[in-house]
Amino acid sequence: MSVAFSLIQTALELGLISSLTVLALFLSYSMLGVCDLSTDGCFTLGAVVGAVVAISGHPYLAIFAAMGAGILSGFITSVLQTRMGVDSLLAGIIVNTGLYSVNIAIMGNASLLNMNKTETVFTKMKALLADTFLAGQYKIVIAVIAVSLVVVFLWLFLRTRLGLAIRATGNNPCMVRSSSINPAFTTTVGLCVASAFTALSGCLLAQSQKSVNIDIGSGIVTIALASLLIGNVFTGRSRRIPLRAVGAVLGAFLFRLVYTVALRFNMPAFMLKLVSSVIVVLAISAPYLKKQFPMWKRRFFHARGVKNDGEVDN
Repeated sequence: MSVAFSLIQTALELGLISSLTVLALFLSYSMLGVCDLSTDGCFTLGAVVGAVVAISGHPYLAIFAAMGAGILSGFITSVLQTRMGVDSLLAGIIVNTGLYSVNIAIMGNASLLNMNKTETVFTKMKALLADTFLAGQYKIVIAVIAVSLVVVFLWLFLRTRLGLAIRATGNNPCMVRSSSINPAFTTTVGLCVASAFTALSGCLLAQSQKSVNIDIGSGIVTIALASLLIGNVFTGRSRRIPLRAVGAVLGAFLFRLVYTVALRFNMPAFMLKLVSSVIVVLAISAPYLKKQFPMWKRRFFHARGVKNDGEVDN
């Protein structure tokens, strides 16, 4: 029982933190219709900036600095798309590639930052909850607060005039343009907000682990996409923003739970990327496979001369 509780706790901690990136992808991919491939670099940027500022003695300021860096990353990505005519996928790849050098420079030409002796928001929360029943759950408390604030923000923001314009841009840019709304502006705002969430996720993960390496964000876009698609399975066709956002968070938790169980069974670390890819394929193809299953079933029984009710054809 204690082992199962430990697995769930670990998956919940990592799932909640990574769900901020899933929510960022929910905004950029699901709402805005832009597949932002700069996510990996932006996640690392948030982790690196947050770590450097926290090491300098400002753990709370580190959060806002990381989000500010994320906004700048999203702005550059959007400028490439909307002002310079670069395809959205290519723009994300370009920014992601450039951020590698930027992140190394911020880390002082190093590939690893150690934060063992650094005061973080997690150590402060640990001290605050020291004599309470939540003393051992301080990481989850911080993650729940961050995720709750982001979900509420998305719910309120996407109901505003600007938020509705962003959603309309994702559905039909031509209609938005004919309504005297500049789709370049809505795309820029959407990508900036999404990148801020991604950087926040990286910052919290760095402070939680008390270390940062240059590859901390490697493959995070795959994980976030898989989590988002898993979340869509639970929300179905619902268009309610709060429900879809909660579904994204649930998807992140379930994905991390699979990861944690895989590690528990001593799966080699290099195999985890393959696990991520398989989960993404299953999540994407699940609706198609579900629709095709009745036809495959009929073909299976017809090939063997058996009806669906088990009777044999004469």
